[in-house]
Amino acid sequence: MPRHLPLLVRRALAAIPVLALSVVAACALLSGCDGTGKPKSAGRALAAAAPERLWPGRKLPPPLGKPDDPPRPMPLRSAPRVPSGDIHRVTALAVARAAVEDTGSTVGWDATTEGVRGCRAVGRPPCPVLAPHFRDLNGDGKDEMMLGVEAEQSFLLLWAFTVKDGVVTKVMDDWVRPLSIEVSGHDVTVRERAEKHGYDVRKVYSWDRRLQAMKERTTEYVESGRRK
Repeated sequence: MPRHLPLLVRRALAAIPVLALSVVAACALLSGCDGTGKPKSAGRALAAAAPERLWPGRKLPPPLGKPDDPPRPMPLRSAPRVPSGDIHRVTALAVARAAVEDTGSTVGWDATTEGVRGCRAVGRPPCPVLAPHFRDLNGDGKDEMMLGVEAEQSFLLLWAFTVKDGVVTKVMDDWVRPLSIEVSGHDVTVRERAEKHGYDVRKVYSWDRRLQAMKERTTEYVESGRRK
C-alpha cells in the first residue's frame, strides 16, 4: 500500500477485506445470501387474504325455535347467611338442601330430591351430593362452590354457588351425563358422549358479567378417540 497516503486513509483501506469477509460469513450463517454477498430469496410468501363470505345474497332461514332461557342468579333464602362473603363458611350439605327447597332445581328428580333431604354426609353413599370443589369462577378473587348431585338415569346435576351481599346464590344450574368435568382458569368444561359413534360433545361454561351467572359459551363435537 503506498506510504504517501495519509495514515487514516491507509487504515480504512486495510479494513475493507476484513469487513467483506465478515459480511459474507454473516450471510452464510443466516442463509440470507447466495455466497457472493447478495441477498437470497426465501421463497414466495403467501399473500394475506381477508375472509370471503360465500353466497352472501342467500335468504336467511327462520329460527329453529324458542331459545333457552338465559341463566340467572338464584338467591337461596334458606341457606345460612355469610356476611364475610366467604363461601367456605357454609357447609355443602346446607347449600344443597337450600337449593332443593328454594329453587326447585330438582323438579322431576324425585329420588334425588329425597336423597338430598335425607343426606347425612356429603360424598358418602347413599347421599347423592358429591364432595364440593372450590374455584374462583367469576374473577373476583373469591372462591365459588361447585357441587355435583347424582340423579336418576346416570345424570348429574351440576351446580355452582357464590355469595352476593351475604346471600348464597346459585350461579350455575345444569344437568349432564358427563364423561369428564374439568375446570381451567374461570371455565368449566363438560365432556359427554355424543349420539354419533366416535364423537363426544364438549361444552364450555364461562362467567357472563351481564347475567352474573355461568353461561354455556361453546358447544362442539370432538373426536372421542375411543375404539369400538
